[in-house]
Amino acid sequence: MSLQELIDSASALSTDEVVTQVHSRDVKLPGDAGLMALITLDNGHDHTKPNTFGPKGLGSLNAAIDAALARDEVVAIGVTGKPFILAAGADLTGVPKLTDREQALALGKIGHGVMRKLQDGGKPSFAFVNGVALGGGLEVALHATYRTVSVAAGMLSTPEVFLGLLPGWGGNFLLPNLIGADNAVKVVVENALNQNKMLSGPEAVKLGIGDVLLESADFLEQSLLWASKVLTGQITVERAEIDRGEAWDAAVARGKAFADVKVSGAAPAPYRALDLIAAAKDNDRDRGFAAEDEALADLIMSEELRSGLYAFDLVNKRAKRPAGAPDKSLARPVNKVGVVGAGLMAGQLALLFARRLEVPVVLTDLDQERVDRGVGYVHGEIDKLLAKGRVRPDKANQLKALVTGSVDKGAFADADFVIEAVFEELQLKKTIFADLEKIVRPDAVLATNTSSLSVTEMAADLEHPERVVGFHFFNPVAVLPLLEIIRADKTDDAALATAFAVGKKLKKSCVLVKDAPAFVVNRLLTRFLGEVSAAVDEGTPILDADRALSALGLPMPPFVLLQLVGLPVALHVAETMNRAYPDRYAVSENLAKVVAAGKSSFYVWPEGKPVVDPEVEALVTVGDKPSTADELRTRVLTALAEEIRIMLDEGVVAEAQDIDLCLLLGAGWPFHLGGITPYLDRTGISEKVNGSRFLPKGVASLA
Repeated sequence: MSLQELIDSASALSTDEVVTQVHSRDVKLPGDAGLMALITLDNGHDHTKPNTFGPKGLGSLNAAIDAALARDEVVAIGVTGKPFILAAGADLTGVPKLTDREQALALGKIGHGVMRKLQDGGKPSFAFVNGVALGGGLEVALHATYRTVSVAAGMLSTPEVFLGLLPGWGGNFLLPNLIGADNAVKVVVENALNQNKMLSGPEAVKLGIGDVLLESADFLEQSLLWASKVLTGQITVERAEIDRGEAWDAAVARGKAFADVKVSGAAPAPYRALDLIAAAKDNDRDRGFAAEDEALADLIMSEELRSGLYAFDLVNKRAKRPAGAPDKSLARPVNKVGVVGAGLMAGQLALLFARRLEVPVVLTDLDQERVDRGVGYVHGEIDKLLAKGRVRPDKANQLKALVTGSVDKGAFADADFVIEAVFEELQLKKTIFADLEKIVRPDAVLATNTSSLSVTEMAADLEHPERVVGFHFFNPVAVLPLLEIIRADKTDDAALATAFAVGKKLKKSCVLVKDAPAFVVNRLLTRFLGEVSAAVDEGTPILDADRALSALGLPMPPFVLLQLVGLPVALHVAETMNRAYPDRYAVSENLAKVVAAGKSSFYVWPEGKPVVDPEVEALVTVGDKPSTADELRTRVLTALAEEIRIMLDEGVVAEAQDIDLCLLLGAGWPFHLGGITPYLDRTGISEKVNGSRFLPKGVASLA
């Protein structure tokens, strides 16, 4: 098929595509440099709906490039985007509709065929990167002969590996040949697997992706001026020589080691991308692009991509419209926040509230020393932001002024929202709320950051229990995006709506959760860790237990997770769950012994590798019935399938998708697995344990 035939065939399947139209206009370049055909990508929506490339959009771009190349008076082609956005990559909405590999293969061929005309057309081409450039958006720029980048541009990346894909329109070949294999591995694999890290405009130019960094105020004008100087020979673009020796192989090897740590071989995308980067050392462009087409087609037809797209859809759509949230018009304004406690968690909360809400935040604690330490922590973190250039000096001073402390809870008298962040002890929290009720205004919301205790019980003795809400963050607060918002038995819609409004301003993804023991994430993690601990108590070596779960590609092994959570905290939650559900949640006697001995981990870390602490080994007693890796994985997944079905039957959340969202954003469940419920469906465990799937066939799966 010709390129146009491929475009026409694919366009016929692309019924739901939001088409990025291509508008071309003639621009007379400064300094008598000649006439440029300036192509602007614009899907007709504002910046909240970025340009994307589907078959029809690529067809529009193809026609514009062909028209420019056909005109003798045009000396160069320029490509830019609508305000703040070049393009956010491929339109993925149509990918699940691709039913055979030939359709998937065509998608790669179309992208390559259209974009490479910017290189092969015989006229110099310029990409003016004015804003967001993700995936295919960055690749269209890579195909250009030259690139200018706005200093204000953010979100430059190739995020495909994160979703279970790879840069399929030239990125794996063009990037290493432009910026070297070491930098290409960083951008394509390491950044993508490191929570989808993005590059800023200055960072992209420093790496060599862009040729020049220009101010944003008159970016297009300055880009056209720069292009004219290149065309007239006043500016010669020099690029670093690429090391094509052992450094190239070493970079790929480093990338594979990094992928092993992140996904433990459980996701094919990063390894396929690294293979392509390795081959780009010796491949010519035709072979490199053809190899990308084949790899892209394989991945598009994989379960991992369906899973990644399902997870992506949850995070980008469902998280923005939380199921069951009250009408936002009921939310009350929050102009001052109180934080009870001045420990580490309280300090993290105070910093987040001050940065996102930009309202006064006051911390209280039992004595002045603790208060001063808490406020000092927040101010110190602001100083770190200043040193890193994340905030300007005037903003840093403003934030510091917003965060104050007091030993007198009377400082909360005019607060609109007060959250407690003290030790997980029910009676202590009940006492705090009783004290607060005498001080705060009648319409102030009282929130608890409890991780497992009953919010209903906390509010039971209050005169106004309707204003109490659970507001459960995850540690570290600044990093993990999930916020479980818990509705107690008497929480009213106004308090709940206010909580959701605050959560949104904090830039958190909020999920409404019923007041049930340990809510969602901690309930499932406790069941998970409980089964692993039980297997160890029965005789499975600790290191073997950790290795057995690595095949899932989880962010960290169970006993490393225990250390991160904190052994005393894990024991406390296990005891809470044991009281609620003694038939399913046991308390490990060995964990209790290790906590009683004051140990913070089951491991010591000589030379950075985990070794079971000899003192821990001397403490624990184990049986003689070790589990194999397969047995342990089956045991854990069976327990999770059972617990999730019980949670859904109890109405802990609205739907299975909310459990998936919670684990993706609060526990680091891998995107390439899509979510816990589709994974359990695909592996057949859901039906084996519960007699039915969690999700309908075709959702997050080819099956």
